[in-house]
Amino acid sequence: MNPKSKIENPKSKELSSAPIEIVVSDAQADARLDWFLAQQFPRYSRTFLRRVINAAAAKVDGKRVRASHRVAPGERITVFLPELPREGPEPADIPLEILYEDSALAAINKPPGMVVHPGKGNWRGTLASALQFHFDRLSGLGGPTRPGIVHRLDRDTSGVIVVAKHDRAHKALADQFEARTVTKEYFAIVVGQPDRDRDLIDLPIGFHPHQREKMAIRPTDPASRPAQSFYEVLQRFDGFSSVRILPKTGRTHQIRVHLAAIGCPVLCDRAYGGRSQLTRGELRRVSDDDEVLIDRQA
Repeated sequence: MNPKSKIENPKSKELSSAPIEIVVSDAQADARLDWFLAQQFPRYSRTFLRRVINAAAAKVDGKRVRASHRVAPGERITVFLPELPREGPEPADIPLEILYEDSALAAINKPPGMVVHPGKGNWRGTLASALQFHFDRLSGLGGPTRPGIVHRLDRDTSGVIVVAKHDRAHKALADQFEARTVTKEYFAIVVGQPDRDRDLIDLPIGFHPHQREKMAIRPTDPASRPAQSFYEVLQRFDGFSSVRILPKTGRTHQIRVHLAAIGCPVLCDRAYGGRSQLTRGELRRVSDDDEVLIDRQA
C-alpha cells in the first residue's frame, strides 16, 4: 500500500532540502509534466504534484514551466518534494539471473511476469525491489521508484535489462539509448502471416485517444512521435509466425503496436491482440484439448 501525500499546499518548509533530479528518457517523452511526475512518484497525488509545479518547486532544465509542459528526451527535471518514509521500493529477496556485472553496471535477465518498477496496482515483487536487495549501490537518476533502471521491458516480456550502479554510468547508458547506438533485438510469436518476409514498419505512435494506458498509431496527432521497427519472419506455422524484431526507436509498447498494425499481433497480447491464452486444441487442430499452453504475450 502506498498512501498519497496529505499535504494540501507545498510550502517551502515542508519540502526536501535537496532536489531530486530525473533525466527524461526517449520512451518517456511527450508526457505532461504532472503525469510524468505522478508516474515517478506514485505516493503523491497528481493534484498535489500540480501544486508543486505551480509553486516552482519542479523545474525543467532550471526553468519554471506549466503542469501541461510536454517533457522531451534529455530534459532534466528537478523537483523538491516533502520527505516521506520509504520513498523507494522496499527491498525484496527475489532471485535474479545476473548475466554480467562490473563496478558500473549489471545486465539482468528479466523473467516474464515481473514488473520492472512500482506503479499503479504493482507495488510488490518488482525488479526494482529485487535490485534494492541485491545491490548496495544504484543510480538515482531514474527517480526514487526506479533505482538503477535505465530502460524497461513490459511485464510479460522476458529479456536483458541493463542496470546502472551510479549516476555517471546511468547518463552514459541513457545517452547511448538516445543516440540509438544500442542494438535491441526481440523475438516473438505473432498471430497470422506477415505479407512480407522482412520489412520496415514506419508508423508514428501516440497515446490512445480513449484508453490512456494504451498506445496507438496516430499519424494525424501532432503529439505522436516517429516510430520504426524492422521485422524478419524466421518461420511460418499454421496460423502463426516466428519473427525477429529490431526496433529503430524506443516508443512505449512500440513492437506490440506495430505488429498489431500490420495485422499480426503478438500472441496472447490481451491489450493489442484481443486474446490472452493459447490452448493445445488451437494448434493445427490436432486435438480438442483445452489445456492452456501460453497465457502471456509470447
